Amino acid sequence: MKEEKYNFYLKKCHLPVPPEKLQIKISNTNKTVTLINGEQVNLLKKAGLTEIEFECLLPQVRYHFVPSERTFRRAVYFLEEFEKLKTSQKPFQFIVSRQLPNGKSLFRTNMRVSMEEYTIVEDADEGNDVKVKIKLKQYREFGTKTVKIVKKKKKKAAEKTGKTLTLKRETDNSPAPSEPKTYTVVKGDCLWNIAKYFYGNGSLYTVIYDANRDVIGGDPNLIYPGQALTIPAI
Repeated sequence: MKEEKYNFYLKKCHLPVPPEKLQIKISNTNKTVTLINGEQVNLLKKAGLTEIEFECLLPQVRYHFVPSERTFRRAVYFLEEFEKLKTSQKPFQFIVSRQLPNGKSLFRTNMRVSMEEYTIVEDADEGNDVKVKIKLKQYREFGTKTVKIVKKKKKKAAEKTGKTLTLKRETDNSPAPSEPKTYTVVKGDCLWNIAKYFYGNGSLYTVIYDANRDVIGGDPNLIYPGQALTIPAI
């Protein structure tokens, strides 16, 4: 299988053509205040939610630059997937894997995000192809807690009544993130089938390969029985 330099995933949706440009903005929450003497100081705070923007091409026909080993899907498939990501009101995993032409892995982006907005663009200059401008925002897990005050029963007249605080987790507005798994290769396995089994999408084999290059080596087609592979959460 031919490796690409960039692979973009929105949940289990593998974009057919890597976007030409990716913009990741680390938001600022620092605050500048003016002191009585007129001087200004900067109050440093934790970074805000990361914002991600890119534009992707959704071909209506298979071009030479669309990987031949990947199942070709027309634009309507991806538009339906984008709509599900928006209307589900649930966060999902955004992954970008990067590598050099020689196959050496570079850094990865792996972040839980929400679909903020997307714009569908149809231009006569693009023929029947569709372009989509997408905006994502980092999602941080959180939950609500309730505090319940419990009074101790009186055992003896001489004993004093006390109060204790019990913290109870009542709800969690988001599902617990998936945990990475370990899989041992058996005879007849290939990364495509392993990805199909764990993710429901064989084209996500690059996610498994990127996480196990030290074990597999330079050729993702060569895996052997007994190898222990890490299956990343997406």
